[in-house]
Amino acid sequence: MLVAIASSRSPLGHSYQVPIIADADTGFGSPINVVRTVSVYINSNVAAFHIEDQVLAKRCGHLENKALVSVDEWVTRIRAASLTRIQMGRDIVIIARTDALQSFGYDEALRRSRAAVDAGADVAFLEGFRTREEARQFCKDMFPTPVLLNMVPGGVSPLLTVNEAKELGAKIMIYPLLALTPVYNAVTAAARVLKKPGETESLPDGTSGGIRDIFGVCAMQECVQVDEKVGCQDYKAGI
Repeated sequence: MLVAIASSRSPLGHSYQVPIIADADTGFGSPINVVRTVSVYINSNVAAFHIEDQVLAKRCGHLENKALVSVDEWVTRIRAASLTRIQMGRDIVIIARTDALQSFGYDEALRRSRAAVDAGADVAFLEGFRTREEARQFCKDMFPTPVLLNMVPGGVSPLLTVNEAKELGAKIMIYPLLALTPVYNAVTAAARVLKKPGETESLPDGTSGGIRDIFGVCAMQECVQVDEKVGCQDYKAGI
């Protein structure tokens, strides 16, 4: 799982000057596994990652009945991540995500977040906040530590605009379904049309064509340029 996630991020991290925030899940095991996870993400040029206090067999933060590790075990994960960063001499950002709010309440979530920061985390992440005022209070209570807010459509947290989040005091927002949801909807619609009536011509403009655009996204032109620079003739006649 870790290798698959790291492999999916490595091309972005190496090819573009875009900071990537990765999901480190629970660290994928013991502190030793956390060390492995962080080192892989660092070598993949990930800019930041969030790591959480759920048990290894975790579930989405917007589902119910989540099981958490003790605060002591949670802190060892953060320490392991911080130690790895120091030993590798890199500045990857550690985001401490707590899922304690649902099962243990706000005070315990705040206690865990503060403990994580004391152990080396740079950013606090309260998963599943339920109201704007709860988010505002968390930002206030964690100050000066930056706070990340997670926007999940259909989840337990209210959806905020960027300006609203700034007003509440948040410094980072993530939208994990921003790209996935439109893709899911478009692919589902296209598959239904293909199934019945059994053609693709009636699909909206751009849905049934655009292969040249796809080539562009996949860096075809960059491949052609490399070929020309090294003196090959593979694309001399055009593409």
